[in-house]
Amino acid sequence: MARTVWTGTGQVEHARSPEPDASWGLLFKTGGWSAVLLALLVLVPVALVFLAPVPPTEGAALLGYIAAHTGVYLTELVCFVGLAVPALVVFSAVALALKDANKTVAAMGGLFGIASEVIALALGGSPQSLHGGLVVLSNAYATAGRDADRARLVSAADALIAATNAVSWAGILTAAAILLLSSIMRHTSFFGPVLATIGIVAGAVGIVSEALRPVIGPAYMLYGLLLPTWFALVGWKLLHLDREIHQ
Repeated sequence: MARTVWTGTGQVEHARSPEPDASWGLLFKTGGWSAVLLALLVLVPVALVFLAPVPPTEGAALLGYIAAHTGVYLTELVCFVGLAVPALVVFSAVALALKDANKTVAAMGGLFGIASEVIALALGGSPQSLHGGLVVLSNAYATAGRDADRARLVSAADALIAATNAVSWAGILTAAAILLLSSIMRHTSFFGPVLATIGIVAGAVGIVSEALRPVIGPAYMLYGLLLPTWFALVGWKLLHLDREIHQ
């Protein structure tokens, strides 16, 4: 896309801002819809936080909670863990769209984002106290007949909860990817400075929030709102990228 540049001699030259490779158009569209899906997957469990009891962080209480609120728990688990799948596509699309703005930063941002989502899928869990293994333990706890069996299951649940609710390196890498990719968006006409600024703020706040998540409590909600906002805006931009390319 052409833009006007004033030189030191007062002359006007026409330059072109970095443009994405049109041959990746299908990936950009897929990334756009994936970003929209991801934003929805984040908003659903966030809404459930206000509509349903928050999962406890103590073994016996959580096993009983899962048995009583199985539908809510599984919805939150699927949404938080499952969002890693569309996020993989989004980070790939954004990195390729930005490669001509700064190849090194785009490659690092894409790598951090993809790595973070692969780690998240491998772990299969997410704070707060969301893990597929706890569903299995809850079923066993409900049918256990002896106190010794229940105590063993509670101990296993406590260990799994502690690991799940610890500092998430996957979350830190996701925020770092957003920060890196957003830092070069301002050099492009199709993403622009506004989205770049939102992403830089979201990435910076996200790194701190993920690193301090076990201790900051409700303050984490700030990043919880910035994250889907950035993805939704990125999705909108990716879906309209073809039109921007051919203007």
